[in-house]
Amino acid sequence: MQLGLEPVIEENVHLVNTTLGKYTQIQANCCLNEVTVGDYSYCAGFNMMDYATIGKFCSIAAFVRINPGNHPTYDRVAQSHFTYRSELFGLGPDDGAFFEWRRRHWVTIGNDVWLGHDATIMPGVTVGNGAVIGTGAVVTKDVEPYAIVAGVPAKKLKMRFDDGLIEKIETSKWWDWDHETLKARLPDFRNLGDFVRKYL
Repeated sequence: MQLGLEPVIEENVHLVNTTLGKYTQIQANCCLNEVTVGDYSYCAGFNMMDYATIGKFCSIAAFVRINPGNHPTYDRVAQSHFTYRSELFGLGPDDGAFFEWRRRHWVTIGNDVWLGHDATIMPGVTVGNGAVIGTGAVVTKDVEPYAIVAGVPAKKLKMRFDDGLIEKIETSKWWDWDHETLKARLPDFRNLGDFVRKYL
C-alpha cells in the first residue's frame, strides 16, 4: 500500500462531518465525528474522536479517545443518557444544548503530535506541536509544544528539546513544506544534527 492524495479509509470506519487531508490513513474500526485530520496524519484503529482539529503529521495509536462525552453529574438527578438521548428511548426530543456543550469544548491537536495507545484527550484541551502523549494517559489540561506527558491525570515528564531549538523548529514550520521538498530533504529528517545545521 502507498498513501496518496486521497485518504485511505479501512473497513468499519464511521465518518460524520469529517475532513481528511492528503496522505492520511484511518485504519479499521474508527469513529470520527466533526473532526479535521491534517495531511500525513494517521489513526491506527479503534479510535473514537469528536469535535476536534488534528494537525499534520500526527501519529495516533490504537484505542485513542479524543473529546469523550461526559454525563450530567451535578445538574440532574439522573446521569443516564436517557435525559439527553431521549429520542433513543421514545421519551421525547434529544437535549441539543447538552451536545452543544461538547462542540464548545473543542479539542485541538498540533502538528507532529504522537498520541500513545489508549490515551484520552479530555474536552477543551489543546496539545501543542511536537508533543508526546504517553500510553494510557488522561490529558485534562493543555500540553505545551514538545512536552512529553504521561499518567492519570497526565503530567509533564520532560521536554523533547531545549527552548532555543523548539523556537527554531516552530519558526521553520516544516510541516507546511510541500511534498517534493519533504522528499528532497528526507535524509535530513533522519538526522537531527543535519536538519538543524541546514534548515534552522
